[in-house]
Amino acid sequence: MSNVALVELSNVSRWYGEIIGVNRISVTLRPGITGLLGPNGAGKSTLMNLMAGMLAPSQGTVHVFDQPVWGNPNQMGRLGYCAQSDAFYEKLTGLEFVQSLLEVRGWMRSRARAAAEHAMTQLGMAPNMTRKIQAYSKGMRQRTKVALAIAHNPDILILDEPLNGLDAVGRHEMIELVRLFGQEGRNVIISSHVLHEIEAMTNNILMMSGGYLLAEGDVKEVRSDLQEHPHQVLVRCTDPRKAAVFLLSRSAIQSVRLQEEDHALVVETRNISAFYNDLSDLILDAGIDVSLVTVADENITSIFDYLSGGRKSDGV
Repeated sequence: MSNVALVELSNVSRWYGEIIGVNRISVTLRPGITGLLGPNGAGKSTLMNLMAGMLAPSQGTVHVFDQPVWGNPNQMGRLGYCAQSDAFYEKLTGLEFVQSLLEVRGWMRSRARAAAEHAMTQLGMAPNMTRKIQAYSKGMRQRTKVALAIAHNPDILILDEPLNGLDAVGRHEMIELVRLFGQEGRNVIISSHVLHEIEAMTNNILMMSGGYLLAEGDVKEVRSDLQEHPHQVLVRCTDPRKAAVFLLSRSAIQSVRLQEEDHALVVETRNISAFYNDLSDLILDAGIDVSLVTVADENITSIFDYLSGGRKSDGV
């Protein structure tokens, strides 16, 4: 199965008037979990809508299992899709919502209820599935959307930012669920703008910015292409000025910007591994207590700006 093309896009573009959603994308997705990465406005949702048959390409072709997906209900039925936006019947319970939409697809009521209960339980919604959706939190709504996407046991699961709205525990549980899908042999396409969350689920990624596909393949290979990308790290410590002088003497450090009102400094480096060695020396040799270290560009917007040469994102 490793050579089977799940989804194949050939020279695909989609535009909205003069606004480009995605531009001349050609890519073949294979079985397993594929992470779709990009900052807000990169074109991720447009690309996923094209894969799911929700949008027609303005140019090019989108095939699922070697058949066009647009206008092809049989192929669309093999997909499970969790959109980024919400659209619920608020007065239904979560269980009723999932069950009713399975019935609309032609499922018998008893079969639809059993599948809905199983999906809601799998998403951790068993204690709340008989509550009305209008009383659900953002996290519960997100779980219900994913339950709907998996309830009919699709061949391909397309999840558009499913971690949005979840607390830390919920995000961890959703990541573990997606990993379980992969272990079960399911095929998942999942989008996010947070690199480490995608890395926790898969090594196979696509990177987008401004409607363009910038990189694809193993995340380690893509990371090696980013060795020259300048990282920004926020360091909060007891003596920011002394820390700045110490760090500027190190070859891995390009610049330091003080934020004295926050007892912090922002360090820019092109060698993040060497920086952490320097940070250890700062604590041990300079005697400075460090209370917080966080990567300032963890949401990867700056990485995509770097990869795209500063191209502004026109996608949606």
